[in-house]
Amino acid sequence: MTKTFVKRLDEIQPSQLFVSSAKLSQVMRDIDPLRPESLEPIPVKELGNCVIFTDGHTRALAAFLCGFTEVRVFWDEDELDWEAYEICVEWCQAEGICTIADLKDRVVAPGEYDMLWLKRCREMHESLEVKRNRK
Repeated sequence: MTKTFVKRLDEIQPSQLFVSSAKLSQVMRDIDPLRPESLEPIPVKELGNCVIFTDGHTRALAAFLCGFTEVRVFWDEDELDWEAYEICVEWCQAEGICTIADLKDRVVAPGEYDMLWLKRCREMHESLEVKRNRK
């Protein structure tokens, strides 16, 4: 079983620029604002000298919107494309997204989420593939 621990939301760097309003609505319906443990633990990983969300941005934002200052997290042990995550974190930091609270005004409709975030990520992954194939 994966060991979970509690971490302050303002100590975790997002790696995503937008959140889908549809996903957020679903999570907000499922969360019990009086029970932080009702939220599934969120995966994090160290990147350089900071801890980043590798997934679960919607759950983290829902927790923030419910007034939680901490969430249960676990160390993500999946093999990740670190170069891609570094790029995503750089995008976030360049746009002033340093904590999950910074995403509260970046909740967008699903179609907009697909265009603004998923398309950008696909293009970045394609660019990385081309770059890697040249080596």
